[in-house]
Amino acid sequence: MNLGNILRARATESPEKTALLCARQTMSYGALDQTSTRLAEWFIAQGLQPGERVAVHWSNSFEVVQIYFALFKAGLIAVAVNVRLKPAEIGYILEHSRARMCFSEPALAPGAEQAGAGCSIMTELPQLKQAPVNSDMPLVDPDLPAIILYTSGTTAHPKGVTHTHRSLFHTAEIMARDMMDAADIVLPMTQLMHAAALNVCLMPCIYLGASVALLPSFDPAAVLDAIERFRCTVLFGLPTLMQFVVEEQARKSRLVASLGTALSGGDTVPVALQDRFATLFGIPLQEIYGMTETLPITLIPKGALRAGSMGVPKEGFELRIVDPAGQDVSGSETGEVVVRSAANCAGYWSDPAATEAALGDGWLRTGDLASCDADGYYWFKGRKKQIIIRAGSNISPQEVEEALYLHPAVLEAGAVGAPDILYGEQVVAFVVTRNGQTVDEDTLRQFARERLADYKVPERIVFLKELPKSPTGKVQRRALQEMLAAGREMPAADTAAVAAQ
Repeated sequence: MNLGNILRARATESPEKTALLCARQTMSYGALDQTSTRLAEWFIAQGLQPGERVAVHWSNSFEVVQIYFALFKAGLIAVAVNVRLKPAEIGYILEHSRARMCFSEPALAPGAEQAGAGCSIMTELPQLKQAPVNSDMPLVDPDLPAIILYTSGTTAHPKGVTHTHRSLFHTAEIMARDMMDAADIVLPMTQLMHAAALNVCLMPCIYLGASVALLPSFDPAAVLDAIERFRCTVLFGLPTLMQFVVEEQARKSRLVASLGTALSGGDTVPVALQDRFATLFGIPLQEIYGMTETLPITLIPKGALRAGSMGVPKEGFELRIVDPAGQDVSGSETGEVVVRSAANCAGYWSDPAATEAALGDGWLRTGDLASCDADGYYWFKGRKKQIIIRAGSNISPQEVEEALYLHPAVLEAGAVGAPDILYGEQVVAFVVTRNGQTVDEDTLRQFARERLADYKVPERIVFLKELPKSPTGKVQRRALQEMLAAGREMPAADTAAVAAQ
């Protein structure tokens, strides 16, 4: 299950097949295998031992893929560093992982250098010998960590989600089984520093021998141009990014008939977005549910009339819905989703307490609330810590957001709970309107009232130029709550920059 051997197998079968496309260049499987092996030899020559960490701080490119597979082959652990992090955040990751080396893209290197974490910073790949490569790589235990992906949660610092060769192999196998084939050209809209693009796109493609089209950064026009130029067949992106792509396609239509599959996940996918995507692209936008700790848990099958559902479990995943005591709930009651799969992560790097809390009994506690209907479809109800409780009634912020998204003037929406003396909490919604469209608070509240029970209708609606988002493009409800607590308005942000990752 050494991930490097997957690449070697594909290169042996089809050395001339295109593995990567970026800008107007391509790289074959044979070239990717040879260059990554030479780089693995270089790592070993530097005295790096299996199990040591090397950070990767680079935008989507040939270099990122070469570094990843070189590290896998050498038995080293890749530490993915989000390209939008600030020096202090980078410094924490480099220090916490105890990385020996950091490969940082030249344009990003100042941030890594300012981090001052004490590891060497490489701004280019070393000059590698052109002699025949040595195929004798270290034997790598499949349960050895392959990559550490830092993700924000409920703690002050991000946690290092640790995936092994075995867990990434199973993720690739599960995704490839019925979602892709070797003829596909897959376009991820997020960076390979994130679990989504890595696990949903890159690893399954290498497993199958398919092709991956890479964009250095997100731009909706560039996404559509790439689909047209490369005739991409599979598109994947976060709902926020899909929203921008839909807006761009509506503004200036591109030829997108090559697309056969479109997947979106990482956050709830509004039904209004799914409907608009299907209208403009002629194919369904399939919601896929997962998390950095394990992917892909559930998927809406093509043709399933379950708009708004998370879908059904993928083969290889066992799901349960449990109450706070860890007991299975009855019928269609709401509870926490727990998952057991060979694709689950091994835990959190250097954090045994968090690992035990999340995976102690072999079931991953997702922190997500859901219910399951009689047909086996799962329905997302929110995060355990994001539920709004008003007068004793639980309100899912996603439900409020879904209602607001249905208004034609609403581009983005985020709902949170704010303290209320009488009811405990009140519902506050934050809305971004589409360019050229306006709507007032009373009109939007009445619109929501027609679709929601009265107690779910926002007491306040705040209009912003941009919603705060995490580096992966998720709406940060905690930031919205902090803004309310501080009694201040959120500063305007550059939409393209915020959505770029």
